[in-house]
Amino acid sequence: MPSPFPGMNPYLEQPDAWEDFHQDFLVRAREALMAEVGEHYLVKIETRLYLHELSAEERRFVGRADDIVKQAFLEIRDRRNRRIVTVVELLSPANKAPGADRDAYLGKRGEILAGQTHLVEIDLRRGGKRPHPPELPPCDYYVLVSRYEDRPSVGFWPIGLRERLPAVAVPLAGPDPDANLDLQSVLDRTYDAAGFGSFIYSETPEPPLAPDAAAWAAAFLPNRA
Repeated sequence: MPSPFPGMNPYLEQPDAWEDFHQDFLVRAREALMAEVGEHYLVKIETRLYLHELSAEERRFVGRADDIVKQAFLEIRDRRNRRIVTVVELLSPANKAPGADRDAYLGKRGEILAGQTHLVEIDLRRGGKRPHPPELPPCDYYVLVSRYEDRPSVGFWPIGLRERLPAVAVPLAGPDPDANLDLQSVLDRTYDAAGFGSFIYSETPEPPLAPDAAAWAAAFLPNRA
């Protein structure tokens, strides 16, 4: 069964589910893009590594070494010369919380925006502070598409909790047409493949839903009394 929600499933926004969802969503998005981009392109899952250094006291009392956090994203490359054409990012909590991980992401993002690579940034989390520039209007979720030839202008799609996730036109190298990425279809395939419906509804979304949104969401919960 696909996710019971018409759009983003807020119960995926919890610590027990998000990391798996982030990884699996990108795998399904890669599959969808590979069917769209044609023979001249590769779609690769790449990983950034973030080192969290613990103090000497933390190492002694916690009994472990520094943490290494992996964060996946997609690169669409020209198959002929391996040039990176487009980067597709699904934001994580660390990208939206103050600290070294956010700073590192903003640095990488800035390099993309200063170069000749398209950026597709997908935010399916309600909490935290969004990357900038640009400053974005309030909304539950969003998709940002920055085509290098159009900068500083960007395409921006605000998404409400109760709305279907959009199909996004992912830019490739000219004159090739855009690839279509149906985010709702990707989410539903991810939800099914990972079996999220068997465990996420015993917890609550993070951050919590407002009372009216929680009442609306309750109508979609499986096996409700």
